[in-house]
Amino acid sequence: MEAKTNKNKVEKVELGCNFMAKIFKLKAIKLRNSSSVHSLPIKTINNPQLNESKGSPNHISKVPTEPQQVKNHTPLDSARSSIQQREVNGNSLGLARISTTSRHHRDNENKSPSKDLNSVKLTGNLLMNSSYISPRTSVTKINKEMNSVSNGVMGNIIRKSGDGVSQFRSPRSDRVLDPEVLKSMGNEAYKQGRFSEALALYERAIAIDSNKATYHCNKSAALIGLGRFQQAIVECEEAIRIQPSYARAHSRLATIYFRLGEAEKALNCNKETPYCDSDLAFKAHALQIHLNKCSEARKVNDWKFILTETKSAISLGVDSAPKVYALQTEALLKLLRHQEAYATYEKMPKFDHDWCNKLFGADFSAYFLMIGAQIYLATGRFEDAVTASQRASKLDPSNSDVNAVVRRARAATSARLSGNLLFKASKFTEACAVYNEGLEHDPFNSVLLCNRAACRSKLGQFEKAIEDCNIALKIQPSYSKAMLRRADCNAKLERWEAAIQDYEMLIREKPGDEEVARALFEIQLKQKMLRGEDIKNLKFGSNLVCISSNDRFRHYVTSPGMSVVLFCNKGKATHKQILLVLEQTCKRFPSVNFLKVEIEDHPYLTKSEGVNTIPAFKIYKNGSRVKEISGNNHELLERSVKLYSS
Repeated sequence: MEAKTNKNKVEKVELGCNFMAKIFKLKAIKLRNSSSVHSLPIKTINNPQLNESKGSPNHISKVPTEPQQVKNHTPLDSARSSIQQREVNGNSLGLARISTTSRHHRDNENKSPSKDLNSVKLTGNLLMNSSYISPRTSVTKINKEMNSVSNGVMGNIIRKSGDGVSQFRSPRSDRVLDPEVLKSMGNEAYKQGRFSEALALYERAIAIDSNKATYHCNKSAALIGLGRFQQAIVECEEAIRIQPSYARAHSRLATIYFRLGEAEKALNCNKETPYCDSDLAFKAHALQIHLNKCSEARKVNDWKFILTETKSAISLGVDSAPKVYALQTEALLKLLRHQEAYATYEKMPKFDHDWCNKLFGADFSAYFLMIGAQIYLATGRFEDAVTASQRASKLDPSNSDVNAVVRRARAATSARLSGNLLFKASKFTEACAVYNEGLEHDPFNSVLLCNRAACRSKLGQFEKAIEDCNIALKIQPSYSKAMLRRADCNAKLERWEAAIQDYEMLIREKPGDEEVARALFEIQLKQKMLRGEDIKNLKFGSNLVCISSNDRFRHYVTSPGMSVVLFCNKGKATHKQILLVLEQTCKRFPSVNFLKVEIEDHPYLTKSEGVNTIPAFKIYKNGSRVKEISGNNHELLERSVKLYSS
């Protein structure tokens, strides 16, 4: 009876378990049927019940609702499987369902996900292993399994193996620009005057297609804009080689030759164009006439006429012609206007000597070098003068003018070198004699004249020294060394006004020159003594002048040189500290006038000078106000005084 009772209990338990298992199974099926998920089709082999999806990558399919049936499973196993399915459904928030059995669980434990991709199921937007993963499984393990798949599928995006960056690169990054586009961009840059940018764009177009005459011709235009005529000619010739009938290339080449002063070549190139430029032809003929007149005038030493003709040639547009500038420079040298001659020579375009020989001829190259040698002599570059003249002689050895310049350069260089050595040895008479020898070959060399003036000053020959300085300053008006020497000689002859005039001119050019400022201060002291003024408390570079009247203020700020004015209040403690700073600055710049204006005593000056803040510094140079600085900015004051006095 007891055994029967136990049997009935077991049967009831089994019946209850089977009943509960059926309930869980039906519940799971209902949940699966009520949920459809998006998935990407994948090919499976080990799961024949999973239908292959067809269509586009965005095709929507449902996960099979019937789980695999496993033979010989017990109700307890079925209940466990259903419970596991419910847990997974709960943990995955309905995004994926996992059907699992005891056999699959064992198989998956023995297989590596990276080796068998058939055990991987895609459901919804998640990629998961078909084996059961409890909520307690670490995220690290899942990530490892995901990374082991070489071609992973996530959602509706397929990520291929290889370079992940390449698929995001812009298709334009590897595309070569059309040379016509580069040419158009270059044209826009050229129109706006950005010649360097235009040149770079044309060069890029040529690198892609070097057989387009247009690109080379446009490149020559950019080179002309940059003043690179030698390369511009090469590009024009290349354009003509590619397309001999290209009219624009011929016209542009003619323009280059015209600007370089080659009238005949310009006319020949202009004739090659189907549509001859009549304006260019007229200007080229006019240039020929001017150059012929200069050649005739040079034979009779009519240097003023040459100046007129060369100016007329430049006005035509011949702004880069070495021949025209060389003629003008020579005329100015012969007229003893060395300073202007140097300025004109600096404007002259400097080309490679070999290229000059090819384009202009050896005779002109020798002439050009000869003019350069004379400029070097006039500016005291004696060694350069010798080098240039010798090169000219090699190019044109039979030219008498070139040979004369060679002799003059050698004699002047030797005299200057020997004279300087004797002067340093205090042999002033011998040095003077050597300078005389050099001046016999180059009578108007300002450097040799100034050096001889120094010797004569040491020998007490002040009048003769002044004469040498006068000649040197006539040739080069801004020759500061000759002016200083003349001022010193005038001071020794007690010609105070003449000396002050030279010193003030030097101070105007170099406000920070302490030597000049000290010499001027000493002469002014002597003048005050002669007028009977008190000079006991006057010391060079150590006095801050307190302005007592409007006239005194105007005298300082309008005089040659530089003045720094402090506008401040009376007796204010902070302003006294600023005053101390100004006194220290005064000692570092003895050649600069430092003034103090107390605004209570001079409200008119404060208003007329536009003083808005107190304290304030104002800097004046040669009568003009150039800078205003806050009274508390001492560093800026120091930098500004140094800048404007240099």
